[in-house]
Amino acid sequence: MSQNHEMAEFHWMMDMVQTVDVGIVVLNKDFVVKVWNGFMESHSGLLPTQVQNKSLFELFPDINSQWFRRKTRPVFELGTRAFMTWEQRPFLFRFPNYRPITGSEDFMYQNITISPLASATGQVNTICMMIYDVTDVAENKKSFETLQVKLHALEEKFKP
Repeated sequence: MSQNHEMAEFHWMMDMVQTVDVGIVVLNKDFVVKVWNGFMESHSGLLPTQVQNKSLFELFPDINSQWFRRKTRPVFELGTRAFMTWEQRPFLFRFPNYRPITGSEDFMYQNITISPLASATGQVNTICMMIYDVTDVAENKKSFETLQVKLHALEEKFKP
């Protein structure tokens, strides 16, 4: 494969990482940010140059570092993926809901997948977090649950 072809392929892959509608954050074992894509920039207001080579926990002091280290330990040590759903924890990054008029929530609900990134030697020294905006799903489920409670109350009220 020619060097020009490899560079062109690298360019479109980087373009994809920057424009995909999913947050992508790559962290090393010290939880230092190595990659911060356009989704993260857009929702956090922080440029990649402002976050790269900085501690995730210094950038986002609201993240419980002990909890997050425990959550990522199997990813680093066993090379397995880890997941966080909005039902377990509504968000990792407290981003505002970017649909304040049509949405009823103040912040973005998130599902997160944490994947190991193995080096050429097979060692996992970095992890990739993929942050999905599931605010619409959360809003709909919460509305549905509220309606179920109201329906149950009505059924109880009109029971013979």
